[in-house]
Amino acid sequence: MALVDVQDLRKEFVVRRGSGLRRERVVVRAVDGITFAIESGSIVGYIGPNGAGKSTTVKMLTGILVPSGGRVSVAGFVPSKQRTKLAARIGVMFGQRVQLWWDLPLIESFELLRHIYRVPAERFRQNLDMLGAALELGPFLRTPVRQLSLGQRIRGELTAAMLHEPDILFLDEPTIGLDVVARQRVRELLLRANRERGLTVLLTSHDLVDIERLCSRILVIDHGHLVYDGGLETLKERYGTERVLVVDLEEPRPPLDVEGARVIKVDGPRQWIAFERERTNAARLTAQVAALAPLRDLTLQEPDIEDVVRRIYAEGATGSAGRSSTA
Repeated sequence: MALVDVQDLRKEFVVRRGSGLRRERVVVRAVDGITFAIESGSIVGYIGPNGAGKSTTVKMLTGILVPSGGRVSVAGFVPSKQRTKLAARIGVMFGQRVQLWWDLPLIESFELLRHIYRVPAERFRQNLDMLGAALELGPFLRTPVRQLSLGQRIRGELTAAMLHEPDILFLDEPTIGLDVVARQRVRELLLRANRERGLTVLLTSHDLVDIERLCSRILVIDHGHLVYDGGLETLKERYGTERVLVVDLEEPRPPLDVEGARVIKVDGPRQWIAFERERTNAARLTAQVAALAPLRDLTLQEPDIEDVVRRIYAEGATGSAGRSSTA
């Protein structure tokens, strides 16, 4: 059985639009019939533009929201009906929303969570030592939460979500507010927990570097619909069809006129030449460029995930009109 099983999941909200006597009741489908399953031990990225339905989905998976339709199971529980039992099996971190006690020192928040989750004292100490070392919590463990910087609080929130060793971790923007070094520490921690004890992670993030370095599988949601479910490399092959040849010429020149490609940028003697992988061969393109101008150097750039996801959003948006209904 999958650790997370979602079948035709839907969530509708009723909003009122207009003003005065012309106000109308509109049903907005925030999540519109998505289906997916997550196996134990997976790290899955769940991405989409703002308002796509990511947070709504996660809130239904954790029992905060009741679905309007469909079926969802997490760790064998129905989240909206068995939220208390499910809480012991999951860890949750919602972006900048605080789950720690604002006026208490960080360590006392952790102690309260130990009692809430009934974590044995020795196991709690071992987990806190490991997490504290990985996330460098020592200097601010006894600082009230309200006095922590955003980066410090994010590290505290992640620790709070992992202290009781959940089976699955739902993370919403876990590296927001962190510097480069701290972000890498968080990634290493998640990979270690996944490798050593099979922690399952569902990660939503606008930092696509997090997605690329952590996730073996990606779910893309747009306007409440799941528009992609698969591996990162397949995603790039399917949507990242454009490659870029960067050439350094012996001297500056106007944009080169190359068959089957186009110059997208010129900076002195350097030119960026975009081409479709299925239509143009990189070696043939290089030969054409060399025939037009003497070359000093060249590199081939593959599409990055940010460009790929931007293309998915654009294509998804063109087919997503009319997904609200008036009632």
